[in-house]
Amino acid sequence: MTRISYKRHRFPPVVIQRAVWLYFRFTLSFRDVEEMLAHRGMDVSYETVRAWTLNSANAS
Repeated sequence: MTRISYKRHRFPPVVIQRAVWLYFRFTLSFRDVEEMLAHRGMDVSYETVRAWTLNSANAS
């Protein structure tokens, strides 16, 4: 399993990991994950969530 690099990311690794986990664990849409993060005060676009999930899928 390849380690994921968090260099040059705007958000801490914990936020990225949580967003990816939410997307895959509960089969939410990117916009659902965006909305859930917004409720927690994090301004993340659904396109960013999409990029994170694509990155994590390619790393494994």
